[in-house]
Amino acid sequence: MAGQPPPWAYTAVLLCALSLGGAIEIPMDLSQPPTITKQSVKDHIVDPRDNILIECEAKGNPAPSFHWTRNSKFFNIAKDPRVSMRRRSGTLVIDFRSGGRPEEYEGEYQCFARNKFGTALSNRIRLQVSKSPLWPKENLDPVVVQEGAPLTLQCNPPPGLPSPVIFWMSSSMEPITQDKRVSQGHNGDLYFSNVMLQDMQTDYSCNARFHFTHTIQQKNPFTLKVLTNHPYNDSSLRNHPDMYSARGVAERTPSFMYPQGTASSQMVLRGMDLLLECIASGVPTPDIAWYKKGGDLPSDKAKFENFNKALRITNVSEEDSGEYFCLASNKMGSIRHTISVRVKAAPYWLDEPKNLILAPGEDGRLVCRANGNPKPTVQWMVNGEPLQSAPPNPNREVAGDTIIFRDTQISSRAVYQCNTSNEHGYLLANAFVSVLDVPPRMLSPRNQLIRVILYNRTRLDCPFFGSPIPTLRWFKNGQGSNLDGGNYHVYENGSLEIKMIRKEDQGIYTCVATNILGKAENQVRLEVKDPTRIYRMPEDQVAKRGTTVQLECRVKHDPSLKLAVSWLKDDEPLYISNRMKKEEDSLTIFGVAERDQGSYTCVASTELDQDLAKAYLTVLGRPDRPRDLELTDLAERSVRLTWIPGDDNNSPITDYVVQFEEDQFQPGVWHDHSKFPGSVNSAVLRLSPYVNYQFRVIAINEVGSSHPSLPSERYRTSGAPPESNPSDVKGEGTRKNNMEITWTPMNATSAFGPNLRYIVKWRRRETRETWNNVTVWGSRYVVGQTPVYVPYEIRVQAENDFGKGPEPDTVIGYSGEDLPSAPRRFRVRQPNLETINLEWDHPEHPNGILIGYTLKYVAFNGTKVGKQIVENFSPNQTKFTVQRADPVSRYRFSLSARTQVGSGEAVTEESPAPPNEAYTNNQADIATQGWFIGLMCAIALLVLILLIVCFIKRSRGGKYPVREKKDVPLGPEDPKEEDGSFDYSDEDNKPLQGSQTSLDGTIKQQESDDSLVDYGEGGEGQFNEDGSFIGQYTVKKDKEETEGNESSEATSPVNAIYSLA
Repeated sequence: MAGQPPPWAYTAVLLCALSLGGAIEIPMDLSQPPTITKQSVKDHIVDPRDNILIECEAKGNPAPSFHWTRNSKFFNIAKDPRVSMRRRSGTLVIDFRSGGRPEEYEGEYQCFARNKFGTALSNRIRLQVSKSPLWPKENLDPVVVQEGAPLTLQCNPPPGLPSPVIFWMSSSMEPITQDKRVSQGHNGDLYFSNVMLQDMQTDYSCNARFHFTHTIQQKNPFTLKVLTNHPYNDSSLRNHPDMYSARGVAERTPSFMYPQGTASSQMVLRGMDLLLECIASGVPTPDIAWYKKGGDLPSDKAKFENFNKALRITNVSEEDSGEYFCLASNKMGSIRHTISVRVKAAPYWLDEPKNLILAPGEDGRLVCRANGNPKPTVQWMVNGEPLQSAPPNPNREVAGDTIIFRDTQISSRAVYQCNTSNEHGYLLANAFVSVLDVPPRMLSPRNQLIRVILYNRTRLDCPFFGSPIPTLRWFKNGQGSNLDGGNYHVYENGSLEIKMIRKEDQGIYTCVATNILGKAENQVRLEVKDPTRIYRMPEDQVAKRGTTVQLECRVKHDPSLKLAVSWLKDDEPLYISNRMKKEEDSLTIFGVAERDQGSYTCVASTELDQDLAKAYLTVLGRPDRPRDLELTDLAERSVRLTWIPGDDNNSPITDYVVQFEEDQFQPGVWHDHSKFPGSVNSAVLRLSPYVNYQFRVIAINEVGSSHPSLPSERYRTSGAPPESNPSDVKGEGTRKNNMEITWTPMNATSAFGPNLRYIVKWRRRETRETWNNVTVWGSRYVVGQTPVYVPYEIRVQAENDFGKGPEPDTVIGYSGEDLPSAPRRFRVRQPNLETINLEWDHPEHPNGILIGYTLKYVAFNGTKVGKQIVENFSPNQTKFTVQRADPVSRYRFSLSARTQVGSGEAVTEESPAPPNEAYTNNQADIATQGWFIGLMCAIALLVLILLIVCFIKRSRGGKYPVREKKDVPLGPEDPKEEDGSFDYSDEDNKPLQGSQTSLDGTIKQQESDDSLVDYGEGGEGQFNEDGSFIGQYTVKKDKEETEGNESSEATSPVNAIYSLA
């Protein structure tokens, strides 16, 4: 690490900066003459409303006393009750709380600080009271001026102290807009290079703002009366390329309004600012350019002001003398004015006298060298008196700007003043001569610890005093060799500079001060620390508004030092808001806004050094709104719109959208008119007749759209007959006996005139009827008493007070729709056991536009009905296939057509019964089921028991009743049942008789008059005491058990058993 330092080493800041070695100070515990430490400025202007304070502070041992002179005469403070002097100070306080006029105390004051070793003087302080006199009352007649002529409105403010700040406003306190045509000169006057008619729109008042009183005084306003050949202030001419000739203003070559003539001169003092000014009249307004004869303008100090009418050169020096000229030019010609600049100088120091500390018998000198233009004179004083009138001193010799002392003694102690002056000012310096016998002494604390950063330049300070002035030597780690030369340098005041700190420079340094009276020493321990370095710096970023940005800042530092990381924005401390998150190595900004744009500096610092890293955040925001919209080139059907673009906020403007608003049809509603590239700021807009236009402009960039500009002034175009007719004409029925004719109404830009209305015509199509017509102001008309869904020819024509629009196109519309008739020829076919095919034809009377068909169908099996299914079809579909859920059920279908009104009459059909073979196969399938076989066995057993009972009964010859109506349960309507009586047959072999009433009330004769199979599920038989059977049989055919085979005549096991019986 002892080689060359890295490039970043010199970016660290040394925090322990030490004295470079000026004049040696006498410790305050030693005797010494007075020294002025604080005083008021030479030109001291005070506020008359406050107490007056004139400062004068001094040090010395013994402490000095003070007195003052006013206008070179002793100022007796004790005689004036308003004046007092601060304790242990020479500062004067003049108190006006009890009355008095501050102006009575104006004058030149000087402070004298004195002790037994000499007298020190302050500067001559000129006290002035600030003044803000009132403007004299005056009645100003209107200023009459011809349009295009030059004009100067003089301000002539009252003389104030200090001079007031001048600005121009209207009487209503609106600032006067200034540009290269109208501007304020340095003297406060308002200059018009040429007057235009628009300048009459306001008045002009000069205002003076006074610094100390913070008051503003307003002069009575000027009013202008502009004589013109074009009496109308037409905005269309404001940006006309030849505006002056368009307004009848004669063009003129430039001439100077200030300064007048072709040449002038100006004097400026060294160190002040030089302000050169040229204001010219002319038509068109002249442009001003600046040059220096024989050289270039000093680019580092020169800047242009007041629309190039002023040239300012700061901190003038002698080389800025010379000839400058301004060139005023327009298309009619040019003129120039030459200004000769002379640089003078008040006195300035070349070698200011310094305090002289000598031991008895030593020699010394005081030097007072100054320069100026003209050359200043030098006057020496001692203790405030001219040197020539002081007592003679054989040990002192004056040689111009130098006083030489030889073999000085204690009696030579004094304070000397050097006053150098010329016509532009003066300089006064105090320097004392002190004669002391003092052995060396150290003035700083002992054994200090100094920590420094590697590779930095540093100084080790060792303040000391002694008389004679001691010599000082430095040693490191107790080594005998003196440190001077190479990497070390010892200054006159004893400070040791180490030009570039290395690790091996760490150690203990000893400074030893020696004179003839003795020696003194002190030690400093030096520690070398690693530098603080940002190794990952924040980078420049470009972010869109609303996004999140992270700035990195990663730091390496000496671990023995405490690190602090902070952030600056635009070189000011950054306030960490709730949108920001500061972490150890980064700064995150959430929801970036335009105000976040700027430079961000990461500051990594310890108590010894710091490192900086800066990055710039560019926020892409929506553009600012365009401004200053202006209408020019006004014509019947066009206008030129010009605007000034707003700030693009770092994202180039890609487009401009021009919008318009009119105040007749939709006041307050803005519509897009046209779109232009972002590179233009002026465009010709095509306009429609009879529209009172107002325009605004929106700028667009990649981020978004700007706020709309402020609206332009209004412009109304003349009227004309419509050039188009309304669009989107339709005729549709809202009921079955009407037709509503509608259209999109024309907007303001297509109306072309007042009282826009529509001529509506209609007739039935292909009937050659005459046209019906009506005039409508709205956007709809209803034709009544129309047939159902009949086509009509329709025309809608626009008309305003200027005439009719073009012949309109014919549009076909229809009257209202109704419900359609049923679909024709609805056919149901069953090609197999899995599907059913449906077909139909369109309705004979659609009564409108068919929008589709609705099919509803349900499966049924006897009395068992399934869930209804609904299908909707397009109007073009006339076929559909149903997939059967099972091969046994039948289907019932209902089909209807639909229009916008709704569904019409439905047609209903059922699917055919299943074929026999399908039934047989189904029976065979059932007969093989275990549950069915068990059921049949149970029935057979029951029949066998009944047969046995019958045979037993017959053998006994008993009687038993048989209910004639089988399958009908006993009810209260049966009279025989009510009294409990039954009919019995006396014939043993009479067959059982019964009948079954069908659901429709008809009587069906049983195929077997006394078949026991009909009673297979009858009630239990009962026997009387004589063994006769008194029971009834009820037959209940369970359709669920037989699975719908009601009409089956197949031979069952019951029939087979009955046959055997």
